[in-house]
Amino acid sequence: MTAPDPVRAARALRGAAAAVLLLEGIAVLFVPRAIAQTAAGLGPLRLTLLLALAALLVLASGVQRRPRGLEVATALQVPLLLTGLIDAAMWFVGGVFVLIWLYLLQIRKDLLGAPFREPAGD
Repeated sequence: MTAPDPVRAARALRGAAAAVLLLEGIAVLFVPRAIAQTAAGLGPLRLTLLLALAALLVLASGVQRRPRGLEVATALQVPLLLTGLIDAAMWFVGGVFVLIWLYLLQIRKDLLGAPFREPAGD
């Protein structure tokens, strides 16, 4: 078996990262519906924070081709996990997405040698 082409592997992993970020953004958009029916209610601050996070996740999916796209997306995993402070179910959902993200970084490290380094020729 031959070694994978690092440029093609990086491109494929960027696509997977973009897909995960889009799914995260969609998941965050479901949170306002869930918390609107609780005793605490939705409120303008919570709604603004959740919509901003969803927008940032979707935008981050679009910048995965940029040099710092992966770093920005990795940093957005923290606020995604912290949505558990707004709705307890998001601890689980955010945790699953963070584990998927860490798995993608591990695959990238295995194929390219470093999780954040771009291969030569890309």
